[in-house]
Formats: sequence, structure tokens, C-alpha cells
Amino acid sequence: MTAQKTDPADQHGQLAFPIILSVDAMGGDSGPASVVFGCSISAKKNPKLGFILHGPKDELERLVARRKNLINRVEIRDAADVVTMQDKPSHVVRNGKGTSMWSAVEAVRSGEATVAVSCGNTGALMALSMIRLRKLPGVNRPAIAVLWPSRNPQGFNVMLDVGADVRADADDLLRFALMGTSYARNGLDLPRPRIGLLNVGTEEHKGRAELKEAYELIGAQAEAAEFDFVGFVEGGDIPGDVADVIVTDGFTGNVAIKTGEGTAGLIGDLLREAFRYSPLSRLASLLAFTSLQRLKRRIDPRRVNGGVFLGLNGTVVKSHGGADATGVSAAIKLAAQLAELGFNDKLAARVAHVTPGSEAAPDDTPAKENNT
Repeated sequence: MTAQKTDPADQHGQLAFPIILSVDAMGGDSGPASVVFGCSISAKKNPKLGFILHGPKDELERLVARRKNLINRVEIRDAADVVTMQDKPSHVVRNGKGTSMWSAVEAVRSGEATVAVSCGNTGALMALSMIRLRKLPGVNRPAIAVLWPSRNPQGFNVMLDVGADVRADADDLLRFALMGTSYARNGLDLPRPRIGLLNVGTEEHKGRAELKEAYELIGAQAEAAEFDFVGFVEGGDIPGDVADVIVTDGFTGNVAIKTGEGTAGLIGDLLREAFRYSPLSRLASLLAFTSLQRLKRRIDPRRVNGGVFLGLNGTVVKSHGGADATGVSAAIKLAAQLAELGFNDKLAARVAHVTPGSEAAPDDTPAKENNT
């Protein structure tokens, strides 16, 4: 686990860049070449970035050598083992110390890097992150937050949880609302986000008991935590403009996001089929090319690739397992943004010691961001 001799280092032997990201180079469907290429794309755009890459040293050294702009910006940590998509989280926690994923999380735990990025097994990554980083005070269950394309002016809504844990009681949902508020404020620059609680209807009498209880808890925190609670929202509001943050349990959120991805893929296939139907429709596709390209960019999942693990003593960004270099670069961009904002410290201040009836300190408000 030694650094390359060409690494720019300070007197302590560490990378001398304002933002150091810990990147698991293994585990994605496209292999380490796409991860290294994604780091290269990000390095060209952001001169503040330095990377600790985790994986087989010899292979990563060859890949980095092909990307000249990464020379002197990367430290390689040798990790011979890889967490596969088939590995059980419990097995990885017990036996995964030699894996690139473990090494990537450990760099955040030790303070060498601010954020970890991985394309690997989501369950294993969450399990390792919880074991090695531990939960923030006041957090019972961490959550995974994603950005969902929406009709809102910012272009995206925050949704959490989308799969960290299939369960969530009323108190968990309250903390998800607080964490989602912090993420929307820092990630989307929304001073006073609107929070919606996902339910089977918007009427107050509908839904399970824990949802009704969460409705009261979240509403009671809205003024002190400086967000607007819009009440219950339905599935159709996830990409809508009624709320900026959609709060739900991990089971429901995971089903919703995968349904959305599948529907988007179906619509794309149907559009391509429609435009190939006849010579006239093919001509129409040429005439509409610019508009279709704009639509493609707007809904391209690679642009918002990266689910953020919230509620831990350290920030972890989960890139999609099938991400190409563009998707990896998007995840790295998000990680760098959160690192530069000191996001996790603000999140910790927001959720610490919140109990029903207490007031959450809004320490991540824009007015205070310049001083934190």
C-alpha cells in the first residue's frame, strides 16, 4: 500500500491537494479502466482534486500512466481482492479487509480523504460504511439519497431512502427529512427546501400508523429546521414540482427508483422504434434531432449518477454499478462538491440529538455556510 514515487506530497507524505477523494477502482461492471478514465475527466475540470485509488497496484499503475493528467495527482493503494455483486454484505464485513472497497472506506475513516466513491455492491458498501465509519449521533438508520429529474426549477428532486434499509419508523423518517433538507440546501442550493412524505394519498387520514406519526413529527420540526413541509405526496409527485425532497422508507424508495429507471428505458426504446417506423418518421427524427438531444441530456442518468450515504461519520457516494466514465465523473463531481462544502459536518449538526418536540439546529443554512 505505497504511493507512486511521482505523487506530489507534503512533508507528511500525503497528496497536496485541497480535496482528496478515495475511489474504489474495482467492482463496477465496466472495470477499473472506466473508473480511472472518469477520474481523468474530473481532474481536467477541477484542479483542486487529488485521488487515492484502491485496487491491484500493477493494473492501476498501467491505467493511470495512460492518463497523463493523472500523473502526480494519484496515490495508489494496493488491494488485491474485489467485492463482487454476488457477495453477501455479512461475508464482506467479516472477510473483506483486503478488498478495494474496504480500503476506500478506510481512507475516509482515517481522515486521509474526505469522501469515498465506489461503483460496487450497494449492500456491502453500506455495511462496510456503517461498521467502519459508524453512524452519526442521533441517527438510527442511515439513508441513501439520490437526485431525481423533476419539473422543479433546479431540475432535480432529492429522494431518500432508496435502499439503505427496507424499514423506517416515524423517528427515522423525521431524520430522513432533516438529512434531505441538508442535502437539498447544500447540493441544490435551496435555502428553504419543501419536504414531502410519500404516501398512498395526500389526505391526512391515509397511510400506515408510522406515516401518520411521522407527519406530525416532521411538521413540528419545519419552522426550527427552516424547511416547508407540504405534507403527504404521491408517487406522481416524485418527479413533480410540489416538493423538493421526497421522504420514504428504503423498500418503497428502491422500488420507485427502479420503476422510474425501467420506465425511462421503455420510453427511450419506444421513441427509437417510433422514429424508425417509416421513411417519413426517420425524416422527422432528423428534423427533431436538436430537441431530442436536449431531452436525452436532460434525462441522462449519468449526469446525476451517485447516491449519497447520509447519516455516517463520513461521506460515501455510491456510483451506479453500470456507470461508464461519464457516470463515474458525475459521481466524483458530486463527491467533490460535498467535500468542498464540508457537508458532513453540517449534516451532523442538523441531526444530532433530535428528539420529538425538540428543535433541530439549522447549522447548514446558507447564511452560515461561509463561516463553517
